[in-house]
Amino acid sequence: MGKDLYEQSGKAKELFEQANDILGYKITEIMFAGSDEELKQTKVTQPAIFLHSVINALINDSFQPDMVAGHSLGEFSALVANGALTFEDGLRLVFARAMAMQKACEQNPSTMAAIIGLDDDVVEKICSEIDEIVVPANYNCPGQLVISGSIEGINIACEKLKEAGARRALPLPVGGAFHSPLMEPAKVELETAILNTEFSTPTCPVYQNVTAKPSVDISEIKKNLVDQLTGPVKWTQSVQAMVSDGAKEFIESGPGKVLQGLVKKIEREAEVSSL
Repeated sequence: MGKDLYEQSGKAKELFEQANDILGYKITEIMFAGSDEELKQTKVTQPAIFLHSVINALINDSFQPDMVAGHSLGEFSALVANGALTFEDGLRLVFARAMAMQKACEQNPSTMAAIIGLDDDVVEKICSEIDEIVVPANYNCPGQLVISGSIEGINIACEKLKEAGARRALPLPVGGAFHSPLMEPAKVELETAILNTEFSTPTCPVYQNVTAKPSVDISEIKKNLVDQLTGPVKWTQSVQAMVSDGAKEFIESGPGKVLQGLVKKIEREAEVSSL
């Protein structure tokens, strides 16, 4: 993962080596040659995805976005891409977020599930009627909403949503209930880290997960980044807002093509590509 970037670009190599120093362990060794199990460690997964996405953008001189957005963790990459965060501070915050989330997962065993083939309002209504903690977490595209909550809550919700006509209600292999109230302990830690980090005025608006609205205001951006841990990722709504504000071409930076697929499902006319 990312090895081609490291080998092809002196600037990329420099940034990867800087990341090793900041993190205090050789993340490059795990990214380039580690096992799946090693890559899935919380302290590795989030920084690895961040590094791949951000370095890909930073070494590309022609990358001049008019607006940016990121899905969950990707919001930090987006804020480096538009100059609100430095590479170093972005990586430090991502690492702090990963460790805080890991702790919260250990305190509250919990999970998530993908619900396919139901309207958002049906999923929202059924979740709200369950006594356990279970909430909509990721509005990925029309007909695909991820829910998050206690293990019992997710089990009950999956049954009820299948009865309501969901094509699939699929528990996900994740460590915890991300983007739900169960991440509250992590939110406190992350807020301290964010408040102690210097942000700069961005070069273009960021469409943030919790509001699906553009922002260039630093205090607003910080608040929304903190709220993102316990609030939903409004990806469908963010893409719709970007399109209504004139976006026609969406360029994904990072491993895989997942976001390109989601964008096409949200807006068929959009042009999508990888950086």
